[in-house]
Amino acid sequence: MPMPTILALDTSSELASAALMRAGEIISLSSSGVQTHSQTVIPMLQQLLSQFGMALKDCDAIAFGAGPGSFTGVRTACGVAQGLAFGANLPVLPVLPVVTLEAMAEACRMATQANEVLAVLDARMNEVYWAQYRYEDGWLQVVEPTLSAASAVAPQGPVTACGNGLSAYAPSFASRPFASGSQPGIMPHAAQVAKLAGRAFLRGLAVPAREAQPIYLRNKVALTVAERAIQMESRAS
Repeated sequence: MPMPTILALDTSSELASAALMRAGEIISLSSSGVQTHSQTVIPMLQQLLSQFGMALKDCDAIAFGAGPGSFTGVRTACGVAQGLAFGANLPVLPVLPVVTLEAMAEACRMATQANEVLAVLDARMNEVYWAQYRYEDGWLQVVEPTLSAASAVAPQGPVTACGNGLSAYAPSFASRPFASGSQPGIMPHAAQVAKLAGRAFLRGLAVPAREAQPIYLRNKVALTVAERAIQMESRAS
């Protein structure tokens, strides 16, 4: 079966990105430091479609970075993907939620050729989202997506680490075996979301738009005043 045509987006971090995969080739756009992702990512998606003279109905599916990541960001990505899927006219386009940490692992493998990857994303509130993946003709999940303190990140065996959590909490990782050769600049991006979504589509893993859901690992999105005070005291001690 030929590779599907996938329109993808990711707004799980401060980087908003969009990508279009067509005949196995991927073109993408991104914008960093964006506060209103919904106002930025939709024009980028429209620009990509326009570049190839395409419409939404010419796509086989819409993919989005489902998280973990920014609470608002992953909700935005899911909502935009669902809205586009329903707006493509009948039949409603299927949707492919992609785990952002796996997309980071894909980017890390492309940059380093690593097959054992630890993805670490800054979760704020002195915590990180992390997961471990092994590539064997596709990604296998070694450690499922987890929310924890940086000091609690515990990969199984030697890994190549990536993600901004490494730099956000550098003191916690400085003495770890994977600190050398790590890739802290790698972030979730729609280009890798599109690539992983293409593989998932061929495996029949697309879902109806109404069933697409973000991935949340945290129930609360802000510290209380008391919790912030305790955190500041622990840092000062």
